[in-house]
Amino acid sequence: MLFRSLFSLLLILTLYLTATPIVSVYSQTADELKGDLDKLSAQIKALDDEIKAYNLKIGQTQGQAKTLKQALANLEQRKVGLTKDITYTKLRITQAEDNIYFTQTKITNTESTLERNKLALAESLRALTHSEQSIPRFVAVLAPGAHLSDALDVTKRTGDISLAINEKVRALVDTRTTLGVQKASYEQHKNNLVNLNQTLSGQKQVVDQTSKDKNSLLQQTKNKESSYQQLLTDRKQKKGQLEAEMLDIEAKLQTIVDVSKLPKYGKGVLNYPVDNVVITQYFGNTPFSSKNPQVYNGSGHNGIDLGVKVGTPIYSAQSGTVLGTGDTDASCSGVSYGKWVLVKHANGLTTLYAHLSVIQVKGGDVLSGRQRVGLSGNTGYSTGPHLHFTVYASDAVEITNYRSKVCGTNMRMPIAPRSGYLNPLSYL
Repeated sequence: MLFRSLFSLLLILTLYLTATPIVSVYSQTADELKGDLDKLSAQIKALDDEIKAYNLKIGQTQGQAKTLKQALANLEQRKVGLTKDITYTKLRITQAEDNIYFTQTKITNTESTLERNKLALAESLRALTHSEQSIPRFVAVLAPGAHLSDALDVTKRTGDISLAINEKVRALVDTRTTLGVQKASYEQHKNNLVNLNQTLSGQKQVVDQTSKDKNSLLQQTKNKESSYQQLLTDRKQKKGQLEAEMLDIEAKLQTIVDVSKLPKYGKGVLNYPVDNVVITQYFGNTPFSSKNPQVYNGSGHNGIDLGVKVGTPIYSAQSGTVLGTGDTDASCSGVSYGKWVLVKHANGLTTLYAHLSVIQVKGGDVLSGRQRVGLSGNTGYSTGPHLHFTVYASDAVEITNYRSKVCGTNMRMPIAPRSGYLNPLSYL
């Protein structure tokens, strides 16, 4: 029995000693990775500051261009800004990949430690059961980062092997907890990487579209200021006519909104669809809508406008199902919502996200929580880059295909009776 106990002790010591170089190598690798991550963070911070300064500089020039020269300059500035954003996103992707590798290394090391501790505990229990005398307690001190000197100190303090086993159990629990935290961190970094890659893909699409918009503008105007001014006049006129046409259709809808199905108004029922909230137009008869009947036909603003630069991620205001997506520019350029997404929520509300540059969901998609639906833009009739956000009573809104007399084409877009439009700020 004594021989067996000594053999078990030697086996545990062998496991401990042979594992020590692994910890040393890991520590060196971790330091190198940490240094790389710190440098990368500094680069990201510097570029982030540069982008903010650039956005501030061009922020006052990104409204509706009054001249062709200004319009072309706006598109070029947007392209430069998007290129900076792409560089920033690529750096963050590298950072996420390094974090994933860094966390994987820690997980591997922790799993190795956990396995060694399991073996050590098993041998300690076996020794306690079969040995004729107590085995020195330092068998149980092989916790993560422990040294042989720690074990010897414990041996000097007491010879009670049951206490050593208790300590080993605690070490196992602590190691398992550490492993759980590391794995959660790993999953978070993975999700972050997926989102960043999605952002990068969208940003590249916006850059391509910006180049196409510039070429299209030059073709439409033949690079003549008079042609550009006529283009603006035509769009404003057609926008007003289309608004009147839509109001006529909505007035004929017989839907009665059941107020009992709506959630009680209050803060937090819905989340803002953008990270940085800047409201540029409010709901209803705002000063802007009253002064510009050609834009809103004198009937008030049916949502709120959030000022965001082109290419900003837009999120669903709550979990829900995508009822549909569309692009009114494909049927009637520059007069309505442009690229839009409609999401129905379980609380009786449905939300619209309009003037997008990129749509990243499709009809039927189920969104869990605050999930991305696309990137902001300046499509449709828009006096500057922003997100138009509308809240409907779900029972009142529907996606309609109709033949527009104004545009002479089939239009596909959400419509609702005037009573079906709700003030978003009642729920945000």
